[in-house]
Amino acid sequence: MFEEVSKILVVDDEPINLELISAVFVDSPNIKILTASDGVEALEVIKEETPDVIVLDIRMPRMNGIEVLSVLKSDSNTSHIPVVVLSGDEKERKNALKHGANDFISKPFDAEELKLRVINNLHVKKYQDLIRNLNEILHKEVTKKTKELREALELAREAEYEMVIKFGMISEFRDEETGQHTRRISYYSKLLAQLVGLSESEQQIIFYASPLHDVGKVGIPDSILKKPGPLTYEEFEVIKLHTIIGGKILETDPRFVTLQAGKIIAEQHHEKWDGSGYPYGLKKEEIHIYARIVAICDVFDAMTSDRVYRPAFTVEQTIEIMKKNRDTHFDPKLFDIFIQNLDKFLRIKETFKD
Repeated sequence: MFEEVSKILVVDDEPINLELISAVFVDSPNIKILTASDGVEALEVIKEETPDVIVLDIRMPRMNGIEVLSVLKSDSNTSHIPVVVLSGDEKERKNALKHGANDFISKPFDAEELKLRVINNLHVKKYQDLIRNLNEILHKEVTKKTKELREALELAREAEYEMVIKFGMISEFRDEETGQHTRRISYYSKLLAQLVGLSESEQQIIFYASPLHDVGKVGIPDSILKKPGPLTYEEFEVIKLHTIIGGKILETDPRFVTLQAGKIIAEQHHEKWDGSGYPYGLKKEEIHIYARIVAICDVFDAMTSDRVYRPAFTVEQTIEIMKKNRDTHFDPKLFDIFIQNLDKFLRIKETFKD
């Protein structure tokens, strides 16, 4: 699956769990399993061999999982390592996410789900490493050649956009959506940013960052994400976590402007103008303008597209429903500009059909 060997550190005080999790990856020759029986031992292992993903139990002697998370996420050398927590307690899982965990697995765990979640986080880590390396290479090239630099930057931006699109599609493949949805959101968002008067550089930022809005859905179980009927209250609470998970995935150095903007959008695109949204209950201008723009574009595209739980609404039906939420869900000024220029958005929709 991976060309080079990837290291997964499993931390659990129960020897049987260490054996079971190790056995899950026995048929993956390019994955090396490291083990530790408590948090103290885990930190010692990390000093010797930096893992690509950490599977971390919460309840352990000497040093519990939350304490380990605090140490890892406060150290720039380890803060980028994805951490998947193991816990049978919902409050513990939410607390772990607040302390920097990237994903969670319920105990007792399902072997296939554990493997898929760890592999998903391994993919995310590889993408982050790739983007980080790409930016570092480009930064060095700036000091060398001007003409070659312009060509390299042009190619890099095109490559970055394609990478962002593919990155955004990781969750969409599971959510029954398509890459065209991702591209439409990208072009819609840039157009609305232009119409509301954002600078050219900010238009470019939102163009590249908006496809990452739902990347956190990689952390939501298929049983909920693909459910054909209405969600229960508990299931919807899990769905809401995709905003927090997306923010955790996109946490990065401030130099990487696209990922920083993607983090803001992923966390805030379900906030509402009246403060009734999630995850933080932000209202009005407390919500970043990038997220306010993407909220309008995402709702429009979602409603006019087929979903596993319903067929698409017509454009007319969609606009009628959205108008009823003008002052509650959406920034009314941005929404009015969107409606006044609807024909331009429909041309984009026609260009990038599913």
